[in-house]
Amino acid sequence: MFQPKLWKDGEFLKLWWGQGISELGSQVSALALPTVAILILSATPFQVGLLEALQFLAFPVLGLIAGVYADRIRRRPIMIVCDLLRMVALGSVPVAYVLGLLTMEQLYVVALLVGVGTVFFDVAYQSYLPAIISRSDLVEGNSKLQVTGSVAQMVGPALAGVLIQLVGAARAVAVDATSFLVSVLSLWWIRRPEPAPKPASEAGRGGFFSEMLEGIRFVLGNRTISRIAGSTATSNLGGNMVFAVYLIFAYRFLHLSPGVVGLVFAAGAVGGLLGALSASWIAARIGVGPTLFVSITAGGLSLILVPLAQYGFAIPLLIVSFFIGSWVNPVYNITQVSLRQAITPDRVQGRMNATVRTMIWGTIPIGAFIGGIIGTVYGVLPAIYVGIAVSLLSGVWILAGPIRLRVQPEPVGNV
Repeated sequence: MFQPKLWKDGEFLKLWWGQGISELGSQVSALALPTVAILILSATPFQVGLLEALQFLAFPVLGLIAGVYADRIRRRPIMIVCDLLRMVALGSVPVAYVLGLLTMEQLYVVALLVGVGTVFFDVAYQSYLPAIISRSDLVEGNSKLQVTGSVAQMVGPALAGVLIQLVGAARAVAVDATSFLVSVLSLWWIRRPEPAPKPASEAGRGGFFSEMLEGIRFVLGNRTISRIAGSTATSNLGGNMVFAVYLIFAYRFLHLSPGVVGLVFAAGAVGGLLGALSASWIAARIGVGPTLFVSITAGGLSLILVPLAQYGFAIPLLIVSFFIGSWVNPVYNITQVSLRQAITPDRVQGRMNATVRTMIWGTIPIGAFIGGIIGTVYGVLPAIYVGIAVSLLSGVWILAGPIRLRVQPEPVGNV
């Protein structure tokens, strides 16, 4: 994976280190923000589920719009504006806490704004990478970015746990706000020009809805990409039903402290680094289809260990569960993202990514919302059990698709 080519590419390195620091900050707020709700504002399972859902609500609502703009205008300015928005939104949390004004309503607004920034940033980000490196380097580039994300998943939760113990959950959110400023500076520093956007459909028709529909038709008409989207969406639906109540289960049922939870996440996230390092090797050895099926199925199976933690050995079981999930997640993501990027024309990259993100991230708020409702009405454990059952269905999409065997991906023009 660590071939010398991208190590010597200064423009890619700027993107890499900037996003690495941003990922680290995001891991801090991923633990700190719901901890603020649970431990400071005494949130119910429904409120925590709603908070998680609002962070991802922008994807089903704005995802397709973000894709059109990611193909209409240059992607780097979009990413810079989105980072500034997220920096200001998250920075308001510690300020409000110090002033004694922090409420659940503010957290909801912050989650919404961060979600809006994330949907536009991520669509532009996935579409930006093929514009600054060659397609032959996409697996290497995605692997390096995933390694950085995995390292952030190891260090970030432990850092978050320590910061929460030392300065409190609300003040710890300031770390993420600062990391977005670093991301802005790194993006501003990149000097490699992007290709000029071509905002017309393949048929030559311009117009917002014509361009949006082309992206939708491309994804739905490509059996490989559509099956990947279905599999990921199902996994996200079930997984977020579990994680909507995960911290409540850890804090109130298992009586773990934020510091211990942070260490559990950090120790388990070692698997993410191993997964990022081994993804290309695994795909080369067993093929793209089997890699996708095994990794997405193993992720669902790893969740079974979470409810078992109530019977003893809670910390080891949670670590093993998170370790397995963290390992297979980058294996799956590197493989499927690189495949999607490689078989999609640059002209429609933004709309393809936006359509897929709308489908796969659109189920995240649904899962979090359902998990919160089940957790409130029937209990936290039933929410976890239902989420696990749904997650285990994700591999069916891969078995039903054209990538179930070692076959060549569909040609780019298949829409």
